[in-house]
Amino acid sequence: MSQYDLVVIGAGSGGVRAARMAAGFGAKVAVIEDRYLGGTCVNVGCVPKKLYVYGSSFSEAINDAPGYGWSASNKGFDWSRLRDNKTKEINRLNNIYEKLLDDSSAELFDGRGLIVDPHTIEVDNHILSTERILIATGGWPRQPEMPGIELTKTSNEIFDLETLPKRILIVGGGYIAVEFAGIFAGLGVETTLSYRGPNLLKEFDREIVGQLIEEMKAKGIDVRLNHQLFGFERISDGIRVTHSDQEDDELVYDEVLMAVGRVPNTAGLGLENTKVTTRDDGTIEVFDNFQTRDPSIYAVGDVTGSVALTPVALAEGMALAKHLFDGVESAKVDYGLIPTTIFSQPNVGTLGISEEEVTTRGLHAKVFVSRFRPMKHALSGRQEQSIFKLIVDATSDKILGLHLLAPDAGEILQGFAVALKAGATKADFDRTIGIHPTAAEEFVTMREPTRVIGA
Repeated sequence: MSQYDLVVIGAGSGGVRAARMAAGFGAKVAVIEDRYLGGTCVNVGCVPKKLYVYGSSFSEAINDAPGYGWSASNKGFDWSRLRDNKTKEINRLNNIYEKLLDDSSAELFDGRGLIVDPHTIEVDNHILSTERILIATGGWPRQPEMPGIELTKTSNEIFDLETLPKRILIVGGGYIAVEFAGIFAGLGVETTLSYRGPNLLKEFDREIVGQLIEEMKAKGIDVRLNHQLFGFERISDGIRVTHSDQEDDELVYDEVLMAVGRVPNTAGLGLENTKVTTRDDGTIEVFDNFQTRDPSIYAVGDVTGSVALTPVALAEGMALAKHLFDGVESAKVDYGLIPTTIFSQPNVGTLGISEEEVTTRGLHAKVFVSRFRPMKHALSGRQEQSIFKLIVDATSDKILGLHLLAPDAGEILQGFAVALKAGATKADFDRTIGIHPTAAEEFVTMREPTRVIGA
């Protein structure tokens, strides 16, 4: 039986960061992973997704080129080349993660870890004894129970399709669904996005999302809201969908992507052998210092229902390692003002509260909005619109929210996130000289509020 100070189940962002840092502080660490190093983000999440966003954007670049004097033509797209080049890059990153763990002296075990008791884990015929356990197993795509669900794909499989479909149905209203709708439409696939509710990206500012939906439609995406699906059936020319508009429209697709949320990846972990408790949605309950109800067991990342972002998992893993093995009194992460980007086309960036939240919180705010066509499209002829939006507390002048719909929104947002974290006011923005000509300068050149809302 091997003895460790910490055994980490899950080699994703949070688990690897905690393991590396703990080992660096002198702890004897083991890491258990049953699928792939780097977790969802590296393998079937943010990294390959953004590579595909880049790949899909070339179709528009080719169409825009004549306005700038280039005689460019789209001679076709090779799905297998993009897919295989993506796989090579992911393999490179997997090797980097393995080297990081090797260099830290953490021991890696391949298999599904089973918690036998609060200090014992079984993996691939090995018994590991440990002072502490960290669960960092992340999430897993949710598959609802409905007829024919086995005919559909999830985000785990969609990156590696054998062939590019001619027609695809994407089901869901969150960031995964929206991003893949843009990807497949950009690759020339006839794309339908179906969501059962009235609004996509329901946690985001409605004005921004409303314009995004218009841009998606302009790119040829069939966006169907308040659209109910009842099942799927294999027929000779594809997958037939039973749905709420059935009388008016028969829907048949080559592929269906279910992007209807994620659930905690805790099946088969042996939580029943511990005092660990879970919420109704299956996420693991954690308390001070990411400790569960079992004193020797901790959890970080998506499996806890935390903010489902890779940088958040990294921060949690780092904070926990410092607390457990470097004498830091408490493991704290500041969850305020976390910047987020949806890699739709164009991107959505959001930081702070939305205009709708001003009302629900009983606040009083000035709203500054700038709508414009990006300079790039002055010659391309494309009618795409950008929106830049500031929400400012009417009393303190502090910036409460910053939102944008624009190309490269993530690159613009990161710097402004630092400013808001430091407590920037509208006056600070006003006295900042902009970079001209850029889209980002809109945030420091808006002078008169578009409207005043709230109490």
